[in-house]
Amino acid sequence: MELSSPRFKALAVSAGLSFWFFIISSSIGVFSLELFGIFIAIIFTLTQIFAIKLSSGLEIFAIINTKIFLGILFIFVISIYGILFKILRIDLLYSKKHDTTYWLESDKIRCSNMDTQY
Repeated sequence: MELSSPRFKALAVSAGLSFWFFIISSSIGVFSLELFGIFIAIIFTLTQIFAIKLSSGLEIFAIINTKIFLGILFIFVISIYGILFKILRIDLLYSKKHDTTYWLESDKIRCSNMDTQY
């Protein structure tokens, strides 16, 4: 974002604010396309008008917005994996004893053999 023009930063911040407006208004239950369109028009106009004056602030907001969005996305993906593993009864920590294994059996190793190995 450091090398981006102030107009592009303003566009990115407008998209981020529009995304959060959609998420919050949908979760509250007051979302409508008319309000969404008005919000986008007002935010886009204001950020484009004041893009040069607010360039550093827009950059900071874009970075924070990206970190929050990626954090929520990470939590969502991990939660989906957990739910799917629970439904499919997949236990990643369950160790099943197999006949052919690459691991050493601890009960078959004697102390005298350990000294000669090393």
